[in-house]
Amino acid sequence: MIFVYSKTDDANRKTANLNFLHTIFVEKERTADYQTTTGLKQILANNGNADDLVSFMQNRNLPLDDIEACKIAEELLSGKPIVEGYLTISNALQWRLQYSRVITEAGKVNGIWRVR
Repeated sequence: MIFVYSKTDDANRKTANLNFLHTIFVEKERTADYQTTTGLKQILANNGNADDLVSFMQNRNLPLDDIEACKIAEELLSGKPIVEGYLTISNALQWRLQYSRVITEAGKVNGIWRVR
């Protein structure tokens, strides 16, 4: 569940007001990073191999060691379908989620629902 809101503080009254702008439910299958899942799907569509997949995951700076990346690559090559995620995950100095794609796609994509 994603709540997007604006917050205003009233220092005199020591209160805050939350104005909810969006309330979106994202099914767990859609919570992955959009660029990563679409990139992995493209590699597989281009007949990529395990080395291609591992290299892609390393370039994305995913928190994986080589052994785990190889396991994931083999699982992806086994034919298990990749469901596109719709979050944007930035892992610059800290992992942060950005929600503009989810807000835009709510109600248009299975698994992403606008609650309010």
